[in-house]
Amino acid sequence: MRKIHFKVLKFRKWAINLSILLIVTIVAAFAVIAGLNTIPTSVVSGVYYNGDKNSNNVSLMINVYWGSEYLDDILKILDDNNVKTTFFVGGTWAVLNEDYLLKIYNAGHELANHGYHHKDHDKLNEEGNLNEISTTHTIIKELLNVDMNLFAPPSGAYDKTTVSCASQLGYKTIMWTRDTIDWRDQDVNLIYNRAIKNAHGGDLILMHPTKATVEALPKIIDYFKSNNFNLTKVSDNIGSTIA
Repeated sequence: MRKIHFKVLKFRKWAINLSILLIVTIVAAFAVIAGLNTIPTSVVSGVYYNGDKNSNNVSLMINVYWGSEYLDDILKILDDNNVKTTFFVGGTWAVLNEDYLLKIYNAGHELANHGYHHKDHDKLNEEGNLNEISTTHTIIKELLNVDMNLFAPPSGAYDKTTVSCASQLGYKTIMWTRDTIDWRDQDVNLIYNRAIKNAHGGDLILMHPTKATVEALPKIIDYFKSNNFNLTKVSDNIGSTIA
């Protein structure tokens, strides 16, 4: 009888463990499904890696912190294709390039904040984060009377302090869905493929004003338009994901 009782207990233990495993699996499955909903989990922490995944919106977010030699070409390509997008500008660059700020703004594009000294914000304290963001904000406000409200941390480096400081200053922290890495890899086909591979509604595509980007940009725009995507500003892309 003892042997039979032991087997019964062993079977019950096995059955309980199996039930727990099934419950965990079901919960995990629901979590995956929930992750496909409109609002990305990143929004919960105040950081946006994408916009509305259920839309056909995509954004070419262009970070500008050095140089201007390719900006005229980029602006012309965008204008020729009737595309409006978002330029995240660095403060020290903005001070030296007021004429290009005006060109970007007058062309109907959105201006956003990329910090002042291009520092890694996850290494800054609260005061440092606030200074980097607010100084750039003040510069653009004084030059163009524009109140920016989107902040892209340089190098994608941020922490809870960064997000908190950005929020205090009225900013949303913006990351990216896909990175063309055009600042490093001057390969037109590589940039193109990184921009369009597995394209999905809500994508935020990080770019910089480089020679190779200028060459890849017409093909990138043509791909998205040909596949019924709507190229739009970052603020429009994330608009419906705001919790």
